[in-house]
Amino acid sequence: MGEVQSLAPLPQQTLAGWHAFVATGNQDLLAPLLSEHIVFRSPFVQSPIPGRTATALVLTTVVQIFENFRYHREFVAGSHDAALEFSANIGKWQLKGVDLIKFDEQGEMIEFEVMVRPIKALQALGEEMGNRIGPELIRLKQVAAAGG
Repeated sequence: MGEVQSLAPLPQQTLAGWHAFVATGNQDLLAPLLSEHIVFRSPFVQSPIPGRTATALVLTTVVQIFENFRYHREFVAGSHDAALEFSANIGKWQLKGVDLIKFDEQGEMIEFEVMVRPIKALQALGEEMGNRIGPELIRLKQVAAAGG
């Protein structure tokens, strides 16, 4: 029997803000939750996506694509780490996934990793994301790689 873990107060506030963003889609709620140096790990690209601007672009687009999005369970792995289990639809595909979120001492998200199954739903998500933001995301990754 392990000890019960709970998030620190600042990450708790950020997570509450995240749930408000997801519920409303209000982009203004998202930026204050993300560290300037956040790293986003996508289930369909190998290299991480660095920075607040690119991460915000991905997350605001995903909340527009997902239908019937719902969080089911929340797991805490220490004072600054959480996992959120979710389900959603993309067209005819139903998916399940997990958001793995790491917070810094100020409570901002510094890592956000998404895992999705099954593969057909992931492919549909990847195609839709590519159609909507592919070129812009590539440009933002190039700017970040160049140190700008």
